[in-house]
Amino acid sequence: MLKRQCLVIEEIYVPVKRRQTLNLAKVATLAESVLEEGQKAPILVRADEKRFVLIEGLHRLEACKALGETTISAYLVQARQH
Repeated sequence: MLKRQCLVIEEIYVPVKRRQTLNLAKVATLAESVLEEGQKAPILVRADEKRFVLIEGLHRLEACKALGETTISAYLVQARQH
């Protein structure tokens, strides 16, 4: 079973390929939702030496950044490197 963790946003690396899928309108909508209801679903990350690599949840991550958050709820998963 996955364990929810609180991670420092600055320690999460977003791969270039994933960054290219960013939709700013979706980020704004999610930021409003996070303000009203909190973060519903944790993002998924994998450990990579001294940082974490984003697997899933780019828009949630960017919404939290836009709100000035310094931490985010995440699940640490085992995933293959791309």
